[in-house]
Order: sequence, then C-alpha cells, then structure tokens
Amino acid sequence: MIRDDMRKPTREGVLAAAASIAELLPPTPLLPVEIGGVRCHVKAESLQPIGAFKIRGGWWRLSNLDEAEKKRGVVAVSSGNHAQGVAWAARRLGIAATIVMPRNAPQVKLDATRALGAEIVLYDRPGQDRDEVAAGIIAETGATLVHAFNDPWVIEGQGSAGVEIAAQLGRLPSRVVACCGGGGLSAGLALACPDSAIHVVEPQGWDMVGQSLAAGEVVRVGANPPATICDALQPDASAPMVLTVLQGRAGPGVAVTDEEVRTAQRFAFSKLNLVVEPGGAAALAAALAGKVPVDTGTVIMVTGGNTDAASFAQTLLG
Repeated sequence: MIRDDMRKPTREGVLAAAASIAELLPPTPLLPVEIGGVRCHVKAESLQPIGAFKIRGGWWRLSNLDEAEKKRGVVAVSSGNHAQGVAWAARRLGIAATIVMPRNAPQVKLDATRALGAEIVLYDRPGQDRDEVAAGIIAETGATLVHAFNDPWVIEGQGSAGVEIAAQLGRLPSRVVACCGGGGLSAGLALACPDSAIHVVEPQGWDMVGQSLAAGEVVRVGANPPATICDALQPDASAPMVLTVLQGRAGPGVAVTDEEVRTAQRFAFSKLNLVVEPGGAAALAAALAGKVPVDTGTVIMVTGGNTDAASFAQTLLG
C-alpha cells in the first residue's frame, strides 16, 4: 500500500479553496462539445488569467502561509504553468517568489513568469537535479517550497475546478478526464467529485501516475525517456500523497502520442476557438482517440494555453 505521513488533502479543504478562489476569479467556461456523436463538455482552464489551472493551487497554498512564512518567501519548481500560478499569487499577496525553471522551458512561459515579478533560477534539463537546486535556495533563504503536486493545499486548490464543474452542470459529472503530470489536479478532482470516475491522461513514455497506480507504489521515469511535446507533463515521478488519493478512484492510466495531442490542439481551435498548449490538450486527445469512454456527463479538462505563436501555427498547419 502507498503510505504518506504528511497532512492529508481533504474534500473540506477543496470546498474552502473553491470559496476563496471564487472571491478572486470567475469560473472558467464549461463548453459543450460533440465527440463521436456524444455531447459532453470541456472545462476551459486555458482561459485563466495565467493561462492554466495552476493559479488555483498557487493561490490556495500561498494564502495559507503564516506571516513568518510569507516574509521568508517561497520557492517553486516548474516548467512554466505552476511557475506562473505561484508568481501570480505571490505578487497579489506581496510575497517574494523564486522559481526554478528548466533552461529549455518555452520562452513564452519564462517571459510570463518574469513579468509577474518572480525571480527565475535556470537549470539544465536533462543534466541537473531541479529539486537539489531548489533545496539549496531553501537552505540559504528559509523559503517555503510550494510543490507542484506533493502539497495538500495545492491539491485542494486544483480540486476547486471540480467544485465549479458540479455547480455549472447542476450535478456531479459522471466522469472527468484530466491531463496529468504529477497528478495534483487529478487528486483534487477526485476529492471534489467523490462519485465521479477519474481518468488520468499522460504523454506516452511519461505515464508515471498510471504506472504507479498499477504497481501500488511510486514508479520513476526510466533512463532516456522519449521526447514529448507536452513540456508541462514531465515530472520524473508522482508522490505518495497523490497516489493515496487516487488509489481505487482513478481508472487505468491512459497515454497519448504527440500526434494525438496535435490533433486535439487543432480540434480545440477549430471547434471551441481555444488556443491550447500540448500538455493542456492531452485529456482531449485521449477522448478524441477513443482511449477513454465518453458519455453525456463527461467533462474533459483543457488545462493550459501557454504556447508560443510559431509552434502553435505549425501545429495548426499540420
């Protein structure tokens, strides 16, 4: 069994996070869409102020810091979306934020994080251990680590999207299909929607959550993993906290190819007028490819839209 001794995320915490976030941000749209002749819905988290759902967990984590922690600042590790979520919350709360980002992160994400006032420390991916870089900064400054998924407040904040979905539908969804990196969003949705099936979708070769759920323990990515266009979905491993929530709740993991993701990006643009980054299109890719079941109560998470114009144009041109 997967065990974890840290504070546990709870449904009560998700509801509290949703109430806090509702005071700051309007709900993102729940858009009707037809897939394989079935009318279902897409949750357009790509339309958040930072272009991704990560604003939810960033806000809930930072707003729960005590005054001493706020004065010491925060550190996060991210390829871009979590970086922006933490930086947005930090700026609003007057907290210093340092973000450890890969040198090869999309320039649009690096620029947006800097624009929000965060200090960026770059590392080489592959080559350097990003967690070691973050640990060194924390040892020097006493800052609080805001982990992208191994944090109960972050999980609860991401789960606020599920509370919005239920309010918009007028009922709990039958199933939620979620893009998955470390699994914080999926775990939050599982807490928010206790009677809904949860489907985690990851890039092919980076399906660490799916493999971990099947194995009953954390599985790390192997040596020389395949390249993927889903830069937002590339953690080396999930975390016990996430897997504890998802065990018995999530269906078998689903992996999608780069071409399936590109197809989903084109579909979102042509059918929903949405600009979606590769990692934000993974769940939609699985639905379009028939890799997850879809019914009238299905909600598909479109989690991010932070892509640069040139690569997106190339995707659209196919």
